[in-house]
Amino acid sequence: MTSDTPPLSFAPPVSFTAALAAEPLVLDGGMSNQLASAGHDLSDELWSARLLLEHPDSITDAHLAYFEAGADVAITASYQATFEGFEKRGISHAEAARLLTLSVTLAREAARRTPTERPLFVAASVGPYGAMLADGSEYRGRYGLTVDELERFHRPRLEVLAAAGPDVLALETVPDADEARALLRAVRGLGVPAWLSYTVDGDRTRAGQPLDEAFAPAADADEIVAVGVNCCAPEDVDGAIAAAVRVTGKPVVVYPNSGEAWDAEARAWTGLPTFTPEQVTRWQKAGAQVIGGCCRVGPEAVTDIAGVLG
Repeated sequence: MTSDTPPLSFAPPVSFTAALAAEPLVLDGGMSNQLASAGHDLSDELWSARLLLEHPDSITDAHLAYFEAGADVAITASYQATFEGFEKRGISHAEAARLLTLSVTLAREAARRTPTERPLFVAASVGPYGAMLADGSEYRGRYGLTVDELERFHRPRLEVLAAAGPDVLALETVPDADEARALLRAVRGLGVPAWLSYTVDGDRTRAGQPLDEAFAPAADADEIVAVGVNCCAPEDVDGAIAAAVRVTGKPVVVYPNSGEAWDAEARAWTGLPTFTPEQVTRWQKAGAQVIGGCCRVGPEAVTDIAGVLG
């Protein structure tokens, strides 16, 4: 496949919402670690989004590895893909829109190439404002912007991704309840369901809000079909599931990191993974309906998750 390939018409035989109501779904693992293991340098400010322009086939291969490992849902490589971020690199608005669309196309192509009869779904990743800044702000929130300003930032990208035909929009790694409110406003009327996933520290968002408060706006948002957490320690998941179920009553999505710690000065991961299949069993019983992994969680772990969820 080349970067000029138009969007594929392939789509699963059932909707994501119907599948979500029917049985647990296996989410993929970290896109960045899969690309890094293939030899790609992701130190650029665009992170994995740079490969949409330079090595799109590598993204298809990463999705394929996760589908073949047992994932039912692939998250696109658009987390750090924004009009503003691409503009900094001299990429035009039209070309940026093409790359956003391509992120969905590549995941569809991987689904088409996967030798399975089970439905495979594509979740279009919508990262937080802090991801565009590429300075770690997504783990702090509190950008100094109003909810209106954040809505204006997110809406154009959401419109392009929704038009590309994903099965669901993944509003993910959201650090701040204010940004969540902006995203809930920005997805209205797009015609594509979405999930809202916070990054958390303990029982609070990274910006410090209690999870009961953070999940509350999603309870009445018709577009939001699942809520949960990602890019957090596995140990933080149990409490988040309880809060999400208690406050929203909606299906829960969880995809934590491996449990290793990131050393920003050494730019390396330290410690040992703490993510185990036993946790997956507990999370499912507590109400998690979509379970996968984020940073440092690869295809082998996804196979383990698929085995637990049956």
